[in-house]
Amino acid sequence: MKRFVPVILIVSSLLASCGNHSGDDASEAVDSVALNSINEESFVQYVKDLSADELLGRKPFTKGDTLAVTYIAEEFQRIGLEPGNGDDYFQAVPMVEIRSTPTLPLTFSKGNSQFSLDHLDDYVIGSKRLNAQVDIPETEVVFAGFGIVAPEYNWNDYAGLDAKGKTVVVMVNDPGFYDKTLFKGDTMTYYGRWTYKFEEAARQGATGVFIIHDTDAASYGWNVVRSGWAGPQLSLVTPDNGASRAAFEGWLTAEATEKLFELAGGTDSLISQAKKPGFKPVDLGIKTGISLKNEFRKSSSNNVLGKLSGSKYPDEYIIYSAHWDHLGVGEPVDGDSIYNGANDNASGIAALFELAKGFKSATVPPERSILFLAVTAEEQGLLGSAYYAANPVYPLNKTVANINIDALSPIGKTSDIAVIGLGQSDMDDYARRAAARQGRDIVPGGNPSAGSFFRSDHFNFAKVGVPALYTGSGKHIVDKDSTAAAALQETFGKRYHHVSDEYDETWDVSGMIADIRLAFDIGYSLSQERTFPQWKAGSEFKEMGDSRF
Repeated sequence: MKRFVPVILIVSSLLASCGNHSGDDASEAVDSVALNSINEESFVQYVKDLSADELLGRKPFTKGDTLAVTYIAEEFQRIGLEPGNGDDYFQAVPMVEIRSTPTLPLTFSKGNSQFSLDHLDDYVIGSKRLNAQVDIPETEVVFAGFGIVAPEYNWNDYAGLDAKGKTVVVMVNDPGFYDKTLFKGDTMTYYGRWTYKFEEAARQGATGVFIIHDTDAASYGWNVVRSGWAGPQLSLVTPDNGASRAAFEGWLTAEATEKLFELAGGTDSLISQAKKPGFKPVDLGIKTGISLKNEFRKSSSNNVLGKLSGSKYPDEYIIYSAHWDHLGVGEPVDGDSIYNGANDNASGIAALFELAKGFKSATVPPERSILFLAVTAEEQGLLGSAYYAANPVYPLNKTVANINIDALSPIGKTSDIAVIGLGQSDMDDYARRAAARQGRDIVPGGNPSAGSFFRSDHFNFAKVGVPALYTGSGKHIVDKDSTAAAALQETFGKRYHHVSDEYDETWDVSGMIADIRLAFDIGYSLSQERTFPQWKAGSEFKEMGDSRF
């Protein structure tokens, strides 16, 4: 902890100068006490508790769900937070769990030639429709490029195609990944996300849709797809019970896709053609059929909400969010089947606890209310935050900002701090000032070409106009050369969505604590102000943000 004393003193004096209070000594005491309450020992214990085998990987609708949300609510209460939803710490999130099991091999045929694929090894598949059986005896297979309809970019992969009754095969990401003059170049648009691909296929009336997996374009390997689809899938309950979705959705490996194109007549050059403007969908002359058995049950998981009421403006809210869920129990890897999710995202929930302790410890309390929101089912498609955004407990026009925490980096202190989606809103400026108080630089974060901005819960706040900030640790590790830093990043990167994502003594949590203190700085500054951060000109969220007021 001693290594952070200079940071604390810097933050203390500068935070004091930005507050609207008399008595600098009192303000300095607030900051030093609050920041010192955020500490490594309790943080590590929280991570260990939340990622213990007993919580079974914290998957919604399991025993691990109940244990996790109970633990979070009890800790919010112990820290001294009020219930965040009236007199309740919970916000029920109605969902449906669907386990889709193929009852026949997935076979593609053309004339007298055909081949079959192995479930999970070659493809994954599911259905959002609440039907006990999904039988599609025969459907034509069409290659629809990226599966994108984007008038603003003069791009329509479905041009001239009547997709009704057909299975469309589409590519992951968007054209800018391959040609920097298209779309937003290196920065993936929402059109590149897998969720969009399924949504657009349904809008086009397709019977089914398969996304072609590509490790570089997706930014993760087939193991991530496989582990995410190996068990039951969760969705928010819809009025039509999923009838508006395609009958089936899934992914194909690159190798399976090669076989598909070979069967079609060696049309692998279609991939290259699809990357260029003017591409039109191509009927592959192939047919397939699907038979799925669906087991489903409706139930509720829970977002967990703890609140600290503001001293002057309790009807204005700053929301810290983190998801509590992970992948549960899955396929065994080296004898281990529990996906503990220590980094992703026990670290984020542990950070919420540390932040809550910081705000509760502040001698000068926040003037605005602080809401600590632990959301469910992020791993299933950001479902918990989507539900909150559609059913906010507190008005969106009184929600100042969202600060999201997801998978803090256990590789040590960094001299920079990364902002995912840098340039979107005024929240960047708060992050920049907070970073400077720690002697750090602010840099673009994540992997823009992989659509990092759309891959965590802040995105659902952005979609409804609330300025949202999602930071990650930087790349330049203090006191480690570039080779050692790269090795650490590679080691921990391999644990993503893997049974090896467990806490161990190789973690260096000093950088995590620094990042949590930075998040505290940002929220505390906002809590002492009257301003509402705005979206910057050119942001796709600005119009929605302006319409909130």
